[in-house]
Amino acid sequence: MEKRSVSLDDKYLLKEGSAFMTGVQALVRLPLVQKELDKQAGLNTAGYISGYRGSPLGGYDQQLEKNYKLLEESQIKFQPGVNEDLAATALWGTQQAEIRGEGKYDGIFGIWYGKGPGVDRSGDVFKHANHAGTSKFGGVLALMGDDHTAESSTLCGQSEFSMIDAMIPVLNPSGVQDIYDYGIYGWALSRYSGCWVGLKCLHDTVESTASINVDINRLNVLIPEDFNIPEDGLNIRFPDTPNAQDERMHHYKIDAVRAFSRVNKLDRTIWNGGDAKIGVVSVGKSYLDTMLALDELGLKEQDANRLGLRLYKVTMSWPLEDNGIIEFAKGLDLIIVVEEKRAIIEPQIKEILYETSSNPIVIGKTDENGNPLFSSVGALDSNLIAATIGNRILKFQHDKVLSARVKEMELRLDSSSLPEESIQRMPYFCSGCPHNSSTVIPEGSIAMAGIGCHYMVQWMDRGDTIGFTHMGGEGANWIGQAPFITRKHVFQNIGDGTYYHSGIMAIRAAVASGVNITYKILLNDAVAMTGGQSVDGKMTVHSVTQQMFAEGVKQVTVVSDEPKKFNQNSGILSNVKVYDRKDLDYVQRLLREIEGVTVLIYEQVCAAEKRRRRKRGIIVDPPRRIFINDQVCEGCGDCGVKSNCISVMPLETEFGRKREIDQSSCNKDYSCVNGLCPSFVSVIGGELKKNAPSSEEKDEWGPLPEPEHPKIKGTFNVVLSGVGGTGIVTIGALLGMAAHIEKKGAGILDMFGIAQKGGAVTTHLRIGNTQEDIHSPRIASQGADLVIGSDLVVTGSKKTLSVIKPGHTKLVVNSYELITGEFTQNADMLFPSLKIKQSIQETAGNENAEFLDASRLATALIGDTIATNIFLIGYAYQRGLIPLEHSSIEQAIQINGVSVDSNIKAFFWGRRSAHNDRRVREIIASYSKGSVQEKALDTLDKQIQHRVDVLKAYQNKAYAQRYLQMVERSRTVENDRKPGKSTLTEAVARYYFKLLAYKDEYEVARLYTNGDFFKKINDRFEGDYKLNLHLAPPLFSKRDPHTGEPIKSSFGHWMFSSMKILAKFKFLRGTLFDPFGKTKERKMERQLIQEYEQTIEELLRGLSDKNHSIATEIAKLPEHIRGFDLVKHRHMEKAKKREKELLEKFRKNSGFASVNKKTETVS
Repeated sequence: MEKRSVSLDDKYLLKEGSAFMTGVQALVRLPLVQKELDKQAGLNTAGYISGYRGSPLGGYDQQLEKNYKLLEESQIKFQPGVNEDLAATALWGTQQAEIRGEGKYDGIFGIWYGKGPGVDRSGDVFKHANHAGTSKFGGVLALMGDDHTAESSTLCGQSEFSMIDAMIPVLNPSGVQDIYDYGIYGWALSRYSGCWVGLKCLHDTVESTASINVDINRLNVLIPEDFNIPEDGLNIRFPDTPNAQDERMHHYKIDAVRAFSRVNKLDRTIWNGGDAKIGVVSVGKSYLDTMLALDELGLKEQDANRLGLRLYKVTMSWPLEDNGIIEFAKGLDLIIVVEEKRAIIEPQIKEILYETSSNPIVIGKTDENGNPLFSSVGALDSNLIAATIGNRILKFQHDKVLSARVKEMELRLDSSSLPEESIQRMPYFCSGCPHNSSTVIPEGSIAMAGIGCHYMVQWMDRGDTIGFTHMGGEGANWIGQAPFITRKHVFQNIGDGTYYHSGIMAIRAAVASGVNITYKILLNDAVAMTGGQSVDGKMTVHSVTQQMFAEGVKQVTVVSDEPKKFNQNSGILSNVKVYDRKDLDYVQRLLREIEGVTVLIYEQVCAAEKRRRRKRGIIVDPPRRIFINDQVCEGCGDCGVKSNCISVMPLETEFGRKREIDQSSCNKDYSCVNGLCPSFVSVIGGELKKNAPSSEEKDEWGPLPEPEHPKIKGTFNVVLSGVGGTGIVTIGALLGMAAHIEKKGAGILDMFGIAQKGGAVTTHLRIGNTQEDIHSPRIASQGADLVIGSDLVVTGSKKTLSVIKPGHTKLVVNSYELITGEFTQNADMLFPSLKIKQSIQETAGNENAEFLDASRLATALIGDTIATNIFLIGYAYQRGLIPLEHSSIEQAIQINGVSVDSNIKAFFWGRRSAHNDRRVREIIASYSKGSVQEKALDTLDKQIQHRVDVLKAYQNKAYAQRYLQMVERSRTVENDRKPGKSTLTEAVARYYFKLLAYKDEYEVARLYTNGDFFKKINDRFEGDYKLNLHLAPPLFSKRDPHTGEPIKSSFGHWMFSSMKILAKFKFLRGTLFDPFGKTKERKMERQLIQEYEQTIEELLRGLSDKNHSIATEIAKLPEHIRGFDLVKHRHMEKAKKREKELLEKFRKNSGFASVNKKTETVS
């Protein structure tokens, strides 16, 4: 196979041929191309780019920053804007550079960028700048980042009407090639007409990826010769008047725009349709949906000619060029206008055709009878478009094949047959994110959310935190509420990016109004939601405190994860108090009592940004990791409550659910250590152990057999599903690049939005024999040939299930149970793994879905869960499910240049696992020899005996015998009263043991020194490391005066020697000589044992068939009594309350009149 020679820099440097790039990267390339075109034309121009980031243009400024030197070499200046309207004003200024004869260049071509809300707030400057005009050799493109379905916005947006209001023409591209071409046309149009030119950027276009033609001179831009421009031209001038500008705009500039569109044939007929009676008109992303619909109907150009279907693609949605649409409409009886959101083209077509000889019926938002058709709400559905077009064709002529396809499309419109989702993966704060701590509020208070990551607070357990405003309005809504409600105070979350953008004005307004509000300003040194960019200017704790006092706030207090750095020599103002983040609750309680506006600055660097900087060597990576001793852990979940961190994972053991740290995703925030629990250990130094295969293992495999590749029929459609931030988007890019290397066509659409923060992400990848075969990167309902599911939850969602065609689509799914954010607050959350698998199998067919625990396999073989996605690609490849050569995939990994060795290794291990799964598992098992492995306790007798053995080690034989007698008595009575059942016995066996084996000081010491703990540490870490324990010894620890919790301290390796000695004194447990036995917690634990024994005796006396299930539920209640100290006490109170309710039910259903003995309550 002949392959392309490809470089990662092709997207910016290649002068001719095809390059593989995203829409955003095409926008970075555009000014470089314009500079070269101007140079060829003998012009000495420069460029200027400014704006404010926001999805779908969230990564644009990052790509510009990465290529800063390349831009600078072409005299293109990139200057991020503080906010959108100021950036637009700067662009207006570039067009004035030559007015006074002081310009260094012939003209400045410019780009403004911003998402929909930024378009809205820039309306004033857009109108002024557009009416004033552009310079003759300058020109301005305004990139409108729209979010039609609010995937990463607070409102569904459509910016064209704002542009129309400012009389700015709008170009609407339908893909990466269009973005590239329309940009060149746009600057030429802007120079010719004197107008700014809008370029609509939607997720489906600007965040898609494709191979495009990058020949610099591929476009022949024409200047109209039949349009009379006034002698003084249409460009900017000085002096000028508003009335003169208005006259130029209405009498000349908009007509010049239409003339430019006409002569360059921007709008064009794609399919002529022979003797057509039906015409379809579409634009931008809607054109992609239309082409996808036609593909699903099986219609190509020759079919359109046969069936009489004409197709027209609009480039400039406003103002619509009239001659082209008049010519297109000739002979048509019906025009179907397909456009997403509110109609723009449809009313223009009706107006243009109103007084012409062509008088077809025009439908779009409504059908021929005035009934709703293509809704203005939500996104267009290609199935609805297909059914609409197909049914209209069938009215003119019958076609058996088309009729069958239309019926299938109509069936697809009904998604009710898809299984219901049993769990959802909502976006969540990253591991170690400062928002996890900063957004907590004191009991009794309320808070308002904010924009960006603060927005996600609304679906987390963060007290009473509701509501938000537009960016920069934070807290201003309280100014309107406060005079009319009884509440006296509110907290308002605001990020440093929002503060710098415009939020400081809202704080000024709050001060002026005199309301009581505390602004919680998070200084995390990053605009986190859009990719971790730095704030666009200098912003420090010192500068913000000074600004706030200058604005008139009553008090500024700082909370930090590193409070010691704000000492007297740091320059912090003397009237600013600095606290550790653990004191946040106390600080907020103080601030809410102060009249007026107060400010709490929460200072901690964004966790994701810290991770990036550590990888690049910009900041030091702390040589400290957290490890949980699962034998000590009670599974209470307090660490999750304290940290809200999704790297604290469930660990299922014989003794119930415990916790473990996902070392791959952990960002080393360490707030989980604040959990009221002695199981946390700091491993300082060393590194995570990585299992490297021996040379013998490498030789054993040899070259793997080549699988038979699937044939590409039209396009081969792959859907990748996973979790934001785990590299699923990168996988799509690698496969797309591999296709590009093989000179195939590739179209990629990444769907993430706000989901990049741990939410559901899907990537659609279409591979064709040529680029022309790919009409849309989006894959239609039931259109996937292959689904690679990196995450079980996302793969089992309706969105992913909808692309599966029963009996056809193949699936390779990672079965690893990756928790959702809900687990941080719900320790008992159950992962519905079986139900999700059943949903997938029901949809695809059992023989088409393959499940494997890729995360466990990849971690065992590569040492990092991040290798999971590449491992799955290797597995799917070896199964013969990917129509690419393995050498091309490997070359794409090398071109990407990130973690090349480990990614190549993961790809090979995935292939090996598909080829010989049994041998791979044997190799993994060999790595685990000597490690602590849980015994397989598959019978009740084994489970009981195991607990007997543990209790002997815990105390002595007599203690174990006490346990065994209670369990055997329960078994005897249950067999007698409920033959064939053992659930009550199982409950007693498990939970009587749990109460007996309470974790006092002796037991914690034993569990750290019995050898198991050190074996587990040695299995996970290697090198030179030391261990620190985080404990709150009851005889020595002080209690926090605000929370009442014991304050934990760090203890070095010497503590293990002390623990070894302490463990030997277990014989003192519960005796008069037990120094720990007199504490409130120990008394409670011993009393719980006595009460449980009494309760079980009562249950056994009154047990019957009628109340068996209630008795079992009562016996299981100790499951909920978890944790240590105050945490355990809180759990105990809840369990006792539930026990009282259940005992009343049990007694009512007893087989005999039991003695209602009042059970003592532990206090």
